[in-house]
Amino acid sequence: MRNSNFCYGEKRKILEWIHVLINIFFCTGLLVVVYFLLQVFAVTSFKIPTDSMVPTLLPGDCILVDKCSKGARLFDVAAALNGEEFTIHRMPGWRNYRRNDVLVFNFPYPVSWDSINFDVMFYYVKRCIALPGDTVEIRDGCYKVKGFDNELKNIVVRKDLSFFFYSDTVTAPSSFPWDPILGWTMKEFGPLPVPAKGDVVLMDSLSWMFYHQLITWEQKRPLRIDENGHICIGDSLVRKYRFRENYYFMAGDNSYNSQDSRYWGLLPEPFIVGKAVRIWKSVDGETGKIRWDRIWKSIE
Repeated sequence: MRNSNFCYGEKRKILEWIHVLINIFFCTGLLVVVYFLLQVFAVTSFKIPTDSMVPTLLPGDCILVDKCSKGARLFDVAAALNGEEFTIHRMPGWRNYRRNDVLVFNFPYPVSWDSINFDVMFYYVKRCIALPGDTVEIRDGCYKVKGFDNELKNIVVRKDLSFFFYSDTVTAPSSFPWDPILGWTMKEFGPLPVPAKGDVVLMDSLSWMFYHQLITWEQKRPLRIDENGHICIGDSLVRKYRFRENYYFMAGDNSYNSQDSRYWGLLPEPFIVGKAVRIWKSVDGETGKIRWDRIWKSIE
């Protein structure tokens, strides 16, 4: 009788432990699924490696990126990693990107500034200066957007840049679209119309200069100028072109050390991951100490 009770008690304990383990595995699996869904659809984290966004973001800052307000992207990651063709879909959102937003995006020119490619592992973070449909220019080192009278939030850095680096004794470096006749520089740039989805542009040599990499990416065929000066896609003559995507002009707050739209041109909207919203951790790379004053700081 005692042996029977003992065996029954042991079996009961084993069943209780099995039940506990099942609950642990279930809860762990649920947490993994929730974490995965949050990473894909809601929010993700990135670490800032360079000083291109100083003073807004410092090297060692870890930032939270809001994916869902504009809509999270869905695409075949395996195809992207293997360099195969794929389509990026965006979930519905409730907020468009705005001027002054700090955005994280896949850098669209990882191979050459003259060719758009998607590298799923190569990310940039910059400030949005101009939206689709805007016209952007740089005068005396300061960004200007036609019809936008409010301050761009990197104004302190831009004033310093205009005053110091681009003085009369310093020759301003050349800039996109790298044409010696056009002669745009980091000090005097534009005006450059930023295409919006559905915008139609007349195709001439200037339009080709501004947009050939965008149109080649949209069409998956090169846009070229033939021997007679005609603009062609493949063998087809193109007199007008209607854009299929929205584009943005991006710039780093640290204009001294930021390879941004002044160098490589415009950012396609499908490459944007989301809006940087907060710093959740910050570690000084030289000392290894946590910068407590930056924890949970809003990114503006």
